[in-house]
Amino acid sequence: MTDILKELEIRRDRLNSKAEKYRRSRDGLNQETKKYAEKRDRLNSEVKKRVEKANRHRQTRDELNQKVREAKAKREELNKRYNRLNEELTRLKKERLPNEGEKLSRLRADIKRLEFKQMTSVMTPEKERELVDSMGKLQNKIREHEMAFEENEEIQGAIRSSKEAKEEAEAQHISVSKFAEQAQREHDAMVALYEESDSIRKEADEAQAQFLQAKKKADQEHRWHIAFIRQVHDFDRIVSGLRQKAKAELSARSQTAAKKEASDIFTKFKSGEKLSTEDLMTLQKAGYL
Repeated sequence: MTDILKELEIRRDRLNSKAEKYRRSRDGLNQETKKYAEKRDRLNSEVKKRVEKANRHRQTRDELNQKVREAKAKREELNKRYNRLNEELTRLKKERLPNEGEKLSRLRADIKRLEFKQMTSVMTPEKERELVDSMGKLQNKIREHEMAFEENEEIQGAIRSSKEAKEEAEAQHISVSKFAEQAQREHDAMVALYEESDSIRKEADEAQAQFLQAKKKADQEHRWHIAFIRQVHDFDRIVSGLRQKAKAELSARSQTAAKKEASDIFTKFKSGEKLSTEDLMTLQKAGYL
């Protein structure tokens, strides 16, 4: 039985070594899964922050685009008002000063023609002086006709109204451009953040895939560990049972030997032989005394 116990203990220790190997492998893989899970959670947190920030930019962009639409509508109204006032001014000029407007337009065209000739033609000093004199006369005539407009209060009132309407329309156009530029900046910031979040999300997905792969391996190692541990426990029960049986057998043999020894001593006692203290104790344990 001793040889059997020794063989069983050797096999049990081998199984236990395998179980420990799988336990260490499982624990190492569990550490990897923890690392990948922490990385995944950290990256997903970064994604969430960027998406929330991008959504705020989108909300601001949408609000600015609404302002752009409102500003464009107002600009359209102001442009229509300016066009109406400008048409009214043209009508008044034709009614109040029917010839002045036509003459002024013609004079301005003439001076532009002379200015072009001065810049593009090669002339003698005398011819150039004549040209300059002609341009000066045209400027004087233009001023005379402009004064005719300025002296007419109704026309001047219409000019002021038209000018104010144009300025308001131009100011409104600046507002449209300002809101549009701000909206574009918000849009660009939103797109950049969404692109960043997409890139980080891919990293998070990779970490999740690594997490699942490591967890799958860890679970497999754990199953092997449990399988070998159960076998170790089975061998422990067998070895323990055999040891208890061997102990019982040894005890039984010991009791048989003790009884035989006590019987021999008792026989000696009956024959009148002198017994030692040890012999008397043996008889007492065996129940002879």
